[in-house]
Amino acid sequence: MPLQAISIPAKTGKSPQGVFVALHGWGANAQDLAALAPMLNLPAYQMLFPNAPFPHPYSAEGRVWYNFPETFAFEASAAFATQPDLVESRYLLTEWLRSLPDSTGVPLEQTVLAGFSQGGAMTLDVGLNLPLAGLLVLSGYLHAPAQVGSMAPSSVVMVHGRQDQVVPIREAERSRNQLLALNIPVSYHELPGGHEISPRVLEIVQNFTEEIRL
Repeated sequence: MPLQAISIPAKTGKSPQGVFVALHGWGANAQDLAALAPMLNLPAYQMLFPNAPFPHPYSAEGRVWYNFPETFAFEASAAFATQPDLVESRYLLTEWLRSLPDSTGVPLEQTVLAGFSQGGAMTLDVGLNLPLAGLLVLSGYLHAPAQVGSMAPSSVVMVHGRQDQVVPIREAERSRNQLLALNIPVSYHELPGGHEISPRVLEIVQNFTEEIRL
């Protein structure tokens, strides 16, 4: 069951020099983040917005990377790492990302992976084990202890709203501290606001992606 994605070609009309992938949160879908594409000025990038593989339990249009147990508290749990739907999403997302160089002509080393909320959790889960150009975690968290591959990205940016009522700010801080303890460099930003992608967040995404050498 390969992932389905919205693809937006490079605005230059030429072959892309980089790829920007963004993962939506729980209950949203690919269109949710694809709607933000016009607000990013990344003309040399092909932009990809995949749908999570599982349907949302309460919405015909929503998708999820995994469902939350009743006792879920956003803490990184080794037991939760083996939840079947998370295992399936991890495999599908990893294989899909590894296939991108063949379909885009762009190596993973020139691919940025971003994610919002549950998509941010998947970004950390999968992205730390691939040689990506960088990770952007927007209102995200570690849902399992970080597993770092031998070719992990050299840049991780985390952005979180101080008034986030969905993923508490303490979970972002805890996730940041776990990554730093593993010697993963993290650029961490706490901003005013809640569980959202604000204009300031988009500015951080823009600046980070522009700074990566293609």
